[in-house]
Amino acid sequence: MLPSGTRIVEFDRPDMAVGTHTVAEAWARVNPPLSPQEREFQKDRIRRLLKSRNAVLVAHYYVDADIQDLAEETGGCVSDSLEMARFGRDHAADTLVVSGVRFMGETAKILSPEKRILMPDLDATCSLDLGCDPVAFAEFRAQHPDRTVVVYANTSAAVKAQADWMVTSSIGLDIVSELHRQGHKILWAPDRHLGSYIQRETGADMVLWQGSCTVHDEFKGLELDLMRKEHPGARILVHPESPASVVAQADVVGSTSRLLAAVTESPATTFIVATDQGLLHKMRLAAPGKTFIAAPTAGESATCKSCAHCPWMAMNSLKGVADALEFGTSEVHLDPALGRQAKVCIDRMLDFAAARRGNTRPGPDLAQEQALFSGIGPA
Repeated sequence: MLPSGTRIVEFDRPDMAVGTHTVAEAWARVNPPLSPQEREFQKDRIRRLLKSRNAVLVAHYYVDADIQDLAEETGGCVSDSLEMARFGRDHAADTLVVSGVRFMGETAKILSPEKRILMPDLDATCSLDLGCDPVAFAEFRAQHPDRTVVVYANTSAAVKAQADWMVTSSIGLDIVSELHRQGHKILWAPDRHLGSYIQRETGADMVLWQGSCTVHDEFKGLELDLMRKEHPGARILVHPESPASVVAQADVVGSTSRLLAAVTESPATTFIVATDQGLLHKMRLAAPGKTFIAAPTAGESATCKSCAHCPWMAMNSLKGVADALEFGTSEVHLDPALGRQAKVCIDRMLDFAAARRGNTRPGPDLAQEQALFSGIGPA
């Protein structure tokens, strides 16, 4: 029985080219809002349980603002998925509560196999993960045996275990550029928009899996152009999972971390943001005197599918965090052998990033240096 007020959100995505797989009839449970009294009760419950369970809470930028604030207040972190996992790996806590979506919990388990990984709701997933079935992906790989397999972080451990490289949205360009320089042909999965962006920027020979993010895929170039005319001084911030017509209008294209940094670096006072609206909470905290406008998606109210907020991220609730801690529910389990194999492509990316930084010396261009040494986390 679902809690009273819970909404079921459905998405329809038609199948595309032969040899690819996309989301069809994906769903999510969106939790009903809590009363102010219930919110405070659950927050106090979480604070107490984190201490008694020797646990730490890490949250993605896209989850509820209360969970983000509570994670930082209690010594956890709010970040992108890879930094969440790395923070948990390096933290002394025995238990890591990952508030995000399923692949983020798996990534945390891959990097911290000895720790207990809990999530508010194991059913909270990702359209990119759902749209890249491991068996179908293996068949796709078999059709292109001569290609180096590069997968985005937003994939399951079972898909990562089949990859040569894992990349994030801010280091993907660098890694694919280097592979292209070495003469590699690339098999890319799962996001077609991010893959196309990297292909355009690098000129690499890439075969693309035809997946997409239900949030970023909804941004519309035509509506964004109209909004730009209404706000002529606004800077356009775009995540590269967005369609090409949206990316083409961007002043800054980058990961969640890069977009967040842009609002403090830029002298602009108004920003149109083409990514999940969950990031606007952190942007407002980082630059309280500035104005942030959500980029247009497919419409409003009944005609809006995503409204720039992931419904699976919305499945993360304060009560879910507290229940996971108190009862040990929603624990992430991963076959150790699969985890070790999936870790190979992650370590390869981390080694690449470390080598790139280690071989670079500070220069006179501070803006360039800041971009070079920015975080490498994904969406």
